Amino acid sequence: MQKKKAFPVSLEEEMIEWVMSQVDNERYRNRSHVVEQAILEFKRRWKE
Repeated sequence: MQKKKAFPVSLEEEMIEWVMSQVDNERYRNRSHVVEQAILEFKRRWKE
């Protein structure tokens, strides 16, 4: 497993609320998981 590092980012409040709702609804484990999945999806689409 790769070592993870903190990577602070700034988001608009509306986006933060959406991220938190995804975690609260147990769709994702935590905020980092939401961001990781979003970046992986973006990366996948970028390659197409």
